[in-house]
Amino acid sequence: MTEQSFEWDEAKNQENQQKDNVTFYDAQYAFLDPDRVIAEDMSHSQDEQRYYCFGLNEKGNGILTVRFTYRSGHIRIIGAGYWRKGKKIYEQTNSI
Repeated sequence: MTEQSFEWDEAKNQENQQKDNVTFYDAQYAFLDPDRVIAEDMSHSQDEQRYYCFGLNEKGNGILTVRFTYRSGHIRIIGAGYWRKGKKIYEQTNSI
């Protein structure tokens, strides 16, 4: 995983750690899952296209939901957590 591919606001990362107990660094692992699911975030896509990535965490024992966008050739992480809806989408898509 190259740090050049990902970026985020550090204050938002700290806020996300406190709220959802997931760092944006750890959230990057969802993108490495070969069975990851990418979906457009229709409710937050007014000013720029935003997406969800549903994928396994580093240990492979949890399904992360990562909200992100593309900016200047980088994946910019906006939020991440273990959300039931994301887990359900991942499991349905991958027939788990």
